[in-house]
Amino acid sequence: MHTSHPGGRAVGPAEHRAAVATETAAFVAALDGADLTAPVPGCPDWALRDLVKHTGSVQRMFSVLLRRLVQEPPRSREVELHLPTAEDGWADWLSASAAEAADAFAGTDADAPMWAWGADQHARFWMRRMLFETLVHRTDAERALGRRPVIDPALATDGVDEFLTNLPYATFFAPHVARLRGEGETLRFRCTDTDGDWLIRLRPDNFGVEPRAGEDTTAASADAGVQGTAADLLLLLYGRLDRGSDAVETMGNEELLTRWFSNSAF
Repeated sequence: MHTSHPGGRAVGPAEHRAAVATETAAFVAALDGADLTAPVPGCPDWALRDLVKHTGSVQRMFSVLLRRLVQEPPRSREVELHLPTAEDGWADWLSASAAEAADAFAGTDADAPMWAWGADQHARFWMRRMLFETLVHRTDAERALGRRPVIDPALATDGVDEFLTNLPYATFFAPHVARLRGEGETLRFRCTDTDGDWLIRLRPDNFGVEPRAGEDTTAASADAGVQGTAADLLLLLYGRLDRGSDAVETMGNEELLTRWFSNSAF
């Protein structure tokens, strides 16, 4: 499964696997000489060390799921983490976590059926999910160190799609998502620098991305809309950017926007 983007560029499992390595390398580079006790703006109550531990732990846990091609939700999330014994070992440990992931990727058919909490019940779900866990937390680390993150627009567009496609399935660990219900109200999320464009419809029993059609694709063609660059939309959806920021433009029903952003975090 590939998602097409401007210029004919496709983003699929091979790109996701490569980007996990690239994003982790950028994360590790940011740690050079960094104070691991620095607070992380995107993750309240976390220091940089907590962010590194979380990211590497996720990579190792997902790698175990991939190797086993689990067919049902795992009863335990406990995996052997091999945490560093010295404070200066965290960067190498994160690199080793990405190496674990690469090894799991190499031995796994991306199209193999397996359990996943989201829409796509195949191994490729976890490869894509691992990428955006890594990418978003790489930007968290850079922001914690006072740097301005740069995100590849095609990857960012794919990340927005991954978030919006899987959000309806996230209620078991993000219960507020169940409040995203309505009577057919629509929200449009549109990238200003790529062809990314999604229409979300809230229904009495669920919500989700509507199939793309040839109708008006401006953000104003829905009850509420948000538009910005793919990178800014991605950070907005993940709560790293406030919707009042000059980086994005919102329009339409303010109550609907408030309902969305109050209940869509995971």
